[in-house]
Order: sequence, then structure tokens, then C-alpha cells
Amino acid sequence: MPKETSRKVAFISSHLPRRCGIATFCNDLITNIAAAGGKSFTPLVVAMVARHEHQYSDPVKFEIRKNVKNDYICAADYLNFSHIDMVSVQHEFGLFGGDAGNYLNLLLKRVNAPIISTLHTVLDDPDPAQRQSAIDVCDMSDRVIVMNERGVEMLRDIYGVNPEKILLISHGIPDLPFVDSSYYKHKFGIEGRKTILTFGLLSRNKGIEHMLKAMPAIVEADPSVLYIVLGATHPDVLRHDGEEYRFELQRIVEELGLQDNVMFYNQFVGDERLHNFLCAADLYVTPYQNREQLTSGTLAFAVGTGKAVVSTPYWAAEELLSEGRGKLVGFNDPKGLADAIIEIVSNPRQLSRLRRCAYDYGRTMTWPMIGKKYWKLFSKKTATAPILTKTFAQKVEGASLLEIPEPSLDHLRNMTDDTGLIQHAKFMLPDRNHGYCTDDNTRAVVAMVKYYTQYSDAEALRLFNIYLSFICHAQREDGTFRNFMGYDRHWIAPEPAHDGLGRSLWAFGAVLGRPPLPELVPIIKDFFDKSAPHIPHLSPRGKAYSIFGMRNYLTQFPGASDIKRHMHAAAEHLVELYEQNAKPDWQWFENILSYDNAVLPHALFEAYLAMGNEIYLEIATKTSDFLLENTFTGDHFSFIGCNGWYTYQGQKAQFDQQPLEAISTVMMCRGAYEATDDPNYLKLQKKAFDWFLGDNDLSIPLYDFRTKGCGDGLERNSVNLNQGAESMLAYLLSLLNIIESYSPTPGNEHENNTTIQPQQNTKD
Repeated sequence: MPKETSRKVAFISSHLPRRCGIATFCNDLITNIAAAGGKSFTPLVVAMVARHEHQYSDPVKFEIRKNVKNDYICAADYLNFSHIDMVSVQHEFGLFGGDAGNYLNLLLKRVNAPIISTLHTVLDDPDPAQRQSAIDVCDMSDRVIVMNERGVEMLRDIYGVNPEKILLISHGIPDLPFVDSSYYKHKFGIEGRKTILTFGLLSRNKGIEHMLKAMPAIVEADPSVLYIVLGATHPDVLRHDGEEYRFELQRIVEELGLQDNVMFYNQFVGDERLHNFLCAADLYVTPYQNREQLTSGTLAFAVGTGKAVVSTPYWAAEELLSEGRGKLVGFNDPKGLADAIIEIVSNPRQLSRLRRCAYDYGRTMTWPMIGKKYWKLFSKKTATAPILTKTFAQKVEGASLLEIPEPSLDHLRNMTDDTGLIQHAKFMLPDRNHGYCTDDNTRAVVAMVKYYTQYSDAEALRLFNIYLSFICHAQREDGTFRNFMGYDRHWIAPEPAHDGLGRSLWAFGAVLGRPPLPELVPIIKDFFDKSAPHIPHLSPRGKAYSIFGMRNYLTQFPGASDIKRHMHAAAEHLVELYEQNAKPDWQWFENILSYDNAVLPHALFEAYLAMGNEIYLEIATKTSDFLLENTFTGDHFSFIGCNGWYTYQGQKAQFDQQPLEAISTVMMCRGAYEATDDPNYLKLQKKAFDWFLGDNDLSIPLYDFRTKGCGDGLERNSVNLNQGAESMLAYLLSLLNIIESYSPTPGNEHENNTTIQPQQNTKD
């Protein structure tokens, strides 16, 4: 006998106990493939998780947080190291993070095994992001499975997918007997009643209100009718809107006097209880409101168990109920629903015919049959025909970030009260004697925007609101900014010159570029616009930070002429400083390398990216290379020390080295890479970050893995143990910039071949 093919298949999907249709589908699919493949089939699930609310068990081996881009890259590495034979993707746009779910592409581009994608939704009028995301998934898949003929046609005609790559495998249904519903009604105490069922997770697109409005006419025709709405509210709906929709439905029931004819079961039921409900029902209704629904597990279940079905004409229903297998009525049409249901319940012969026709059709799509089809596909020696190869031009060899610490908000939370971020600390204890400063709160806003973009964490949003409120309060009526506030919440005056206005524009721009809440855009635009006229009067570093903010402003409002003029003037001033001070052996903007140096060339890289002026790129490249030559030893970074700095033809101060230099260098290298596509900048960016982890002149980490804080500087013989706000944010912003560099948004990323080498003692 030929040796059985053994297959280790990784499923990328949501999974039980998460409550969603894809999770149930994946569980049923694995169970039935296992029945077909026996010991030759080994499943491994990479579970998509929206929140850490579930405890998973086998076969779940890895979890991806929906909005954390790096998790997708780490998952690909995990699968590559797990010796899998194949990847099965259960694709639904909303399941994955990013624009139209495009974070999934980070994983698909990196994984080595053949990919078979089952598409649960195919749109006939996708927006550009949805179209590109779907095309990318299909391009990177060796086979694409859809569940009905319309899906095949749409992939071919709308998305240009090679027809030979497409397979049609129906949605599975339970293999239940054709039974007399009366036998099961006693389980629910509804003997003698005509029973109508709708089941599934509750949300507004289900159209239950239209069925309720149809019920008075149905009850008048047959007072015994009972309509059961079975299913818990969808978890995503519950998080955002609570039980608002269910309460609205219950009010309709009360207003129409339907309390004796409508029953809500607010439960997520298991298979056995669901099967009992299906067997007890005489008729099944799906009054869904979204025409562009290509699959419906609940409708497939109802057809397969031999229910007479009345439905709105969404795509899945049109195909499943064709050839007399059910009745279709228009969308948002309670009268049409009532007429169709009355006709069926008053005509036993028609009811019986519809049930038998549906049940017979369902025999072709029972889960055991579907499991065998998938196993036949998975167990082939090669899952693809010779012409069906991945058409994606190049895999992204982005770095896995498994070897760097997970970003933590612990110490940031420790240093924050309801006013803002406290400036200084004695070791890890907030030092209230020094109060707050605008500079630190602006950095904190930028950090929380980046953190929330990557992790969609409610705690980051809470902290973000505190910091943003602080810097908004710091703005004077004339658009200038106060910087220092005592712990008593009184602003300190007089105060020394500072870069608070430039950094505030950086923070405001970060919010405009990636608003955590879209409602903030008009509010923050007003704050930005009030301060923009002061840009010409800022220091060089203030102008640099304002350029960062203006570039983000222009991503939200690309036609803003006044902001373009301010950016041009600020960049030209940096060019003028360079031309006044640069010498053959001193390619710099000033006659001294002092503090926060890298923001100056970084600003010109950003100005070049925004405006395309080659002079900006030329000077940014010369000055950044000069700075790197004077701070990178070839092995590690040794930043300019604040005890004397480095004047032209003077002696470079080695200590104290400040975290501010590391973060500005990390950001500069990121900007340089975006402007030049030179991957060496990414390597230098990572080396600058490694300064925090001990790759420095003393080989001592500044980052404290216990407190999640960062020492205030590298001194001659040790690390400054105080863990203030500036140093902590320098570390956190550096880490978040590294994560952005190596887990970019698909479609916008720079292809790079940089590989981060594993380091010791860097795991959180």
C-alpha cells in the first residue's frame, strides 16, 4: 500500500472560544479534516485575537493581536521554525489589522509554506484599499477557495485572479437527520406552535427589526406562531454599543404586543443545543440588510437541516435558495416577509416541499463531505499546478522583533497623574518637587500615538488624553507655549528659552497624521494653526521639530499652502545655517555639536520627503554622515557628552551621554532610510537603539527591565539611576520607531533586507 501523506497544516483564523462565525467555521473544518485524514493530519492554529479575553487550548499554538503589526511577522517566523507543510488562511477583512486587513500580508510575504486561502467575503465594489488587500492575498496564495459560483466569477472578473487558481468548496453544514420538528419542540416547551428561527451573533445588519414588524400580520393569520431569535450580541458590537440594538428590538416587541410570540435567547449556544433548535424549527428567516454577503453559515445550516427558508436576496441566499429551495423577499420589506411566511405556514404541502428540497441539496455540503474535499487538497504532494505560483514579486525580509523588549507603559503610568507627566524621578519614584514640563508631555503624546497605532490599547488612549490636554492647556492665547508647571498646577515664570512650541507642533502633527480618534482632527488643527505663525522665530531645533509636525499636517491636509510656506522657510533656514558654518572638515549647521543633534539633518530629510528639494537631501546626507562619523565607533554609538560638548577643532566630550541623543539618532536614521532606501541606515538605527540595552561605552544597559524605566544618562563610571520622563520617553520612542521600521504597514513599506541579529538579555 502506498504510504499515507502526512501534513502539518497551520490555520490562520479566529478560533473558539472566541465567539464569531469564522472561529466556529475553523473549528468545524479542522474537526472534519481530522476525521478524513486521521493521524496523517496535524493541525496548528494561529489565532487572531482582538483582546486578551480568552484562554486558548490545542490546537491553538500562537496568538496574533489584531492591531499589532509585529505579531504578524513573529507568527511567520514561528511557522517557518515549526516545519509546517501548508498554511490555510480563513480570510475576512475585519479579522485582520491594518487598512482593509492588510497587516495579514506581512505574514503571508514572510512564511515559506504554500498558502491556501478561503475567502469568506468577496466584494463586488471594493474601495481601493479593499481591492488591493484582496488582490495581494490572492497573489500570495497558491490556491484560493470561495464558497459559491458568484465568488468564482467575481475573483476572475473584478480582481483578475487566474481561474485555474480558484476552487469552489461550499460552506460546511452539520450532518443532521431529516426530522419531524414536533419531536424536538418538547425540549423547549413549545409543543403545538409553528416555530420560526433566526440564529447568529446579533448586530444591526441582521435586520431583525423588519421581521418583528412583519410579525403582527403573521400572528393574525396564525396565533400559534413563535419567532425565536437565538444568539448573543456580537462581541465587537457589545464592546462599542453595548446591548443598544437588543433593547431596541425588545421595545419593538413591547410596542407591537408580541411578548407571547417572540422569544430572545441571549446565548452563544454549543453545537448540540443549536442542532436541537434547528430541528425544532419549522421555518428559518434571514432578513439581512447587506446584499454583499457572499457566505452565511447560519443559512447554510438551515438549508442543510431541511428548513423552509425565507430570506432577503443577499448573494449567499440567492444561490442557496435557487431552484425552489426557499423564498426571497426584498430588503427592508416587513410586508413581503409576512406574505411569504403566511403562505408557507398556511400550506403544509408547500412547507414540506421546501423542507425536502433544501435537505436534499444540503447532502452535497455536509461537514464530512467538506472535510474530505479539504483533505484531498491538503494531502496532494503539491498543492499547486505548475502554473500556479505566487505572483508577488518579492518577499519582505523585515526583521522579526522577537529579540527586543515588548513596549511597556508601566513606568510611564507610574510617572503620570491626572495633570500630566511628572518631569523627574529619584530612581523610579516621581519627584513631585519639579512638577511638569510641556517638552516631556509633547514627547509623550507622540509616543502614545505611535503606541496606539501599533497596539490599539485603551490604556495608551487614556494616557494620550492626559498628555494632549496638558499641552493644549500650555498654549497661550497668542499661540506661544509655557513650559514649566509646578506640582501645584501653577505655571512657573519667568522661564528659560525652550523648544516647547516646536515640540508641541511635532505632537499636534503626530495627532493629525494618525489621529487615535478622528473627532480630534479639527480641534488639534486649530491649536496647530494658532502656533504656526511663530515658526519663523524658533531656534534651529524648534524649527526642526516644527518640520516634523508640518510633514504630518500635510499628510492630513496636503493642500495647506501656508504650512508649505512655513516648512519651506524653516528648511531654508537650516540650509542657510549649514552654508554659513560648514567646512571641508566640519559638515555641520553650527560650530558645535551639542544637544539633540540628529534632529537637524532629520528635519531636512523630512522636508525633502515632503517637498522633493534635492538640496535638502544633499545637505541632510552630508550632515547625518558627519554626525554618524563622530558618534558611531564602528561597533557601538558613543554620543557627544554634555560635559563640554564638541566644538570645532576642540575636544569631543565623552560623558555624560544623554538618552535624547539616542532617540534623535534613531529617528534620523529612520528618516534617512525613507529618503534614500539605503538599508545601512536601518542597521545604524538598530545600533543606536542598542545603546539603551548596553551596547555603549560602558557596556551597561540604561533600560531597567524590572521597572521598565530608563536611566537619565551614561556617566563616566556608571548609569545615572534616576529614571525621569525624558529618558524614559527617549527609550520608548526609540523602541516604537524600531518597531515601525521593521513592521511597516503593507503597501507603504520600504523593502529591506536588514536582519537584526539576536541579542542577549533583551527579552521583557
